[in-house]
Amino acid sequence: METNRNYFVAILLSVLVLVAWQFLYVSPKIDREREAAQALQEQQAAQSAATGTQQAASPGAVSGTAPGGDVASPAGGASVVAGLSREQALAQSARITIDTPALTGSLNLTGARIDDLRLKEYRETIDPESPIISLFNPATLTDGYFAEVGFIADAQSGPAPGPDTVWTAAAGQVLTPSTPVTLTYDNGNGLIFTRVVSVDENYLFSFEDTIANSGTATASVAGYGRITRFAKPKTQGIYVLHEGLIGVIGEEGLQEVDYSDVEDSPAITHAKATAGWMGITDKYWAAAVVPPQGAGFETRFAYFSDGRTRYQSDFKSDAQAIAPGNSVTSKTLVFAGAKEVPVIEGYEKEHNILNFDLMIDWGWFYFITKPMFWLIDTLYKLFGNFGVAILATTVLVKLVFFPLANKSYVSMANMKKVQPKLEELKAKHGDDKMALQQGMMELYKKEKINPVAGCWPVLLQIPVFFSLYKVLYVTIEMRHAPFFGWIQDLSAPDPTSLFNLFGLLPYDVPSFLMIGVWPLIMGITMFLQMRMNPTPPDPTQAMIFTWMPVVFTFMLATFPAGLVIYWAWNNTLSVTQQGIIMKRQGVKIELWDNLVALFKRKNKAT
Repeated sequence: METNRNYFVAILLSVLVLVAWQFLYVSPKIDREREAAQALQEQQAAQSAATGTQQAASPGAVSGTAPGGDVASPAGGASVVAGLSREQALAQSARITIDTPALTGSLNLTGARIDDLRLKEYRETIDPESPIISLFNPATLTDGYFAEVGFIADAQSGPAPGPDTVWTAAAGQVLTPSTPVTLTYDNGNGLIFTRVVSVDENYLFSFEDTIANSGTATASVAGYGRITRFAKPKTQGIYVLHEGLIGVIGEEGLQEVDYSDVEDSPAITHAKATAGWMGITDKYWAAAVVPPQGAGFETRFAYFSDGRTRYQSDFKSDAQAIAPGNSVTSKTLVFAGAKEVPVIEGYEKEHNILNFDLMIDWGWFYFITKPMFWLIDTLYKLFGNFGVAILATTVLVKLVFFPLANKSYVSMANMKKVQPKLEELKAKHGDDKMALQQGMMELYKKEKINPVAGCWPVLLQIPVFFSLYKVLYVTIEMRHAPFFGWIQDLSAPDPTSLFNLFGLLPYDVPSFLMIGVWPLIMGITMFLQMRMNPTPPDPTQAMIFTWMPVVFTFMLATFPAGLVIYWAWNNTLSVTQQGIIMKRQGVKIELWDNLVALFKRKNKAT
């Protein structure tokens, strides 16, 4: 029994240290860095306004070289126009309307870039009247963010359509899932570029480009694609979630680059690949370009500070030689939208995009996290409520671990049976630890007891716990998903607090005192579970077991409500299961005696 307690103490202390490190050091550090970055951006915006730059500039001067090194990359830095509204920014260039079941916005004919995109099905808050999510914004706004596909040609071939190019389009075109739009550009040197832009019902755009050479000399043209973001967004700043630049680059696999990392190394390049994708990801939204698969391309994650800071994921494909009278066709895909699991996985299969599902941050335990999501999502479709799906998932996980947990609880019950014999051994051998250890091993062998069996269910459920945490935290399906009563968003903490009597008193409380109903329920169930066993004789262990539920109550109060509900329900099932097994084994359940003894000690103390 002593060994079991030591294992539990070690596990609980390890978890406590990790979480304390996150809340006491990592989170404050990230908050300070975020505030400093925001202040820097505001200062840069004020400086730009002071220069009197009031034109809606195109991406500006060339900044750096492309991954290939020998050809200038597409430029990046447009000036912010002070006081410019979104509507005014959109009105400064000719556009084609985008209208799908999931998206609304427009395609900018300058650069043929997508820089105006909003998500119809998602709002900023749980208020149904709150604004819908804006993903892309024109470059002349502070939070400029766009996707662009273009070309780079050698000097002999003449100009190629890039950031400044104004494409020609027939009047009246609207980009919908059933009506693609056609753009053209004549470079005046024999090259005719024809682009067909299409979009599906979700978040995938297709840029199918045909380059026809009607000149007398062979042309050399390379394609590029980029996702460019000007303002550094406010990130969650938590270790279980990546936000920043991301991609899967051929055999190099998944690449995750934080904003701070790319600021330290302004150009992160990779070896040439023939498969993959690259982009920028937020917690729930992402934008990515998918180069023509099967053809060579080079990738770069970059940070620019020339005039205006910006972050960029881009690629440059190998140049193609186009003989006179010939033409070539290529297709580049652009994803821009919500990271919905079935949609992302569908694109991966349909378009054979290498590891596109890794756009969702499944984490190290992806082999558990993805099945966990599938299970919860399947149960949600059955019950119609994610909270109920979490409760049902907990029951199924309990059933999976039942044989192991059953053996564990039986072993713990048997340990209690031999407790008197263990006390006799301690009295017999005194301070002779070697003899005591040998006697205990002989007793365990005789009684067929495994002293560490009680630890395995806890150890095995830790990955399950963190996997569920990931599912609740990173998947958009959990965003704004209601449970019952006051829980209207399972991905957010319980909004109530004990310290204002759960909203009865008319004042707000600090965030660290937001101890809601569900965290309290979780703490109570954890307290009851720990009181099912005898109080440890060691004073230090006894103190830890007494205060651990309190510490976890405060700690989990900041976690998603869905996770707290899972833990409370899991504790309840564990107490029930352990009680039934102990009764079957003829072992006394210590819960009531422990509670009585605890309150007696408190009464004596007072």
